[in-house]
Amino acid sequence: MLAASFRAHAGSGPFGIDHEWALDQNGIWARKYQTGLEYGVIAIEVGGALWFGNDDELGHTMWQAVDSSVISGLTADVMKRAFGRARPQQGNNPHAWFKGSCCESFPSGEVTLQASFVTPLIVHYARENPWIWGLEVLPAYDAIARMKSQAHWQSDVIVGWMLGTGIGYWTTTWKTPLTVRILPGGLSVGLYKKF
Repeated sequence: MLAASFRAHAGSGPFGIDHEWALDQNGIWARKYQTGLEYGVIAIEVGGALWFGNDDELGHTMWQAVDSSVISGLTADVMKRAFGRARPQQGNNPHAWFKGSCCESFPSGEVTLQASFVTPLIVHYARENPWIWGLEVLPAYDAIARMKSQAHWQSDVIVGWMLGTGIGYWTTTWKTPLTVRILPGGLSVGLYKKF
């Protein structure tokens, strides 16, 4: 058994798990559902923040989610450009790093977005409503979908998830969200209070 274990190989990449998944863009894995989720999350967090405002409990959490998404999105974009990692569909080589502007696989920006959206909601509401942990299905779905699209390696989605979660948690520690501080005061009041 010991001799056989030396021949075992799980994968490659920084965590030793990266390998290309079979292409599957059918059913719920279709690209249109991935982009629909992405745009839907952006619309919900921006719409919720503007509608409820920072003085409302849910509105404040939505402003934190906006902060989280903006900061983690910018961070992921800088990392993509810095690491220049090739996607699985660009040669099936998880060791293809620093390839330039053609390659922006690491980390997954879409998984980062999903994690950065759900984390402030989970941090704020999980104690009273443990079911809110179910929102983790959003980054989980997106991670699987991105790998099935051969757009990301396993380490790309794991690091994207960690990045979004970490920045999401960090933004919940601010008393006043950054976006509320830089926007005119009227935008953070909440549109529903104005009508």
